[in-house]
Amino acid sequence: MQDLKFTIAKNIQKLRQEKGMTQLDLAEKINYSDKTVSKWERGESLPDIVVLKSVADLFGVTLDYLVEEVHNERPLTKEMLDKNYRRNCYIITGTSIFIVALMATLIYVILAMIFPGTRYPWLCYAYAIPVAFIVWLVFNSIWFNPRKNFMIVSLLVWSLLIALYFTFWMLGFYIWPIVLVGIPAQIIIWMWSKIKNKIKI
Repeated sequence: MQDLKFTIAKNIQKLRQEKGMTQLDLAEKINYSDKTVSKWERGESLPDIVVLKSVADLFGVTLDYLVEEVHNERPLTKEMLDKNYRRNCYIITGTSIFIVALMATLIYVILAMIFPGTRYPWLCYAYAIPVAFIVWLVFNSIWFNPRKNFMIVSLLVWSLLIALYFTFWMLGFYIWPIVLVGIPAQIIIWMWSKIKNKIKI
C-alpha cells in the first residue's frame, strides 16, 4: 500500500507539473485544499477512487496510468484521441470515395474492351459522381456535421440528373428538360433544411 501511495503521488505531481499547474490550481479544480494535494504528492495520504477518477479525467489519462509505476509511453489525452479518431474518419471517407473512382475506372476499362470505339464506357464516370456523393452522405451522417447533408444531397440530385441527361443524349434522345427537375428538388431540399433548423432538441 505504501508503494502504491508513492506511485500515485509521483504520477499526480508529474502530471500537474507537465500542465504547468500549482498545487493550489489542482486543488481548486477538484474542490480540495492545496494542503490535501500536498499530502497526496508526499505520499502521506491516498485519494479515494472518486477523487482519483476526477484527477484522471482532469489530466486526460486513465486510472491505470495513475497507479502504474512505469509507463511505456506518454499517455494519450482525450484531445489526442479525438484528433486521431477524426483523422481516421476523414481517411476512411476519402478512401471510400476513391474506391468508387477505382470501380468506375475498372468498369470503364472492361466496357472499353467489350465495346471498342463506342462512347458509352465513359458514362460510368458520370454515374460514379452521384455514387461518390452517396458515400460521402453516409459517412457525413455518421461522423461529421449533419448540416452539410443538405449540400451533399443537392450535389447528388444535380449530378444524377446530369448523368441521366447524358445517358439519354448518348441514346439519341434530347430531353434537356429533365434537368429542370432539379429546380423543384432544390427548393424542397432548401425548405427541408429550414424545417430542420427549427427543430432543435
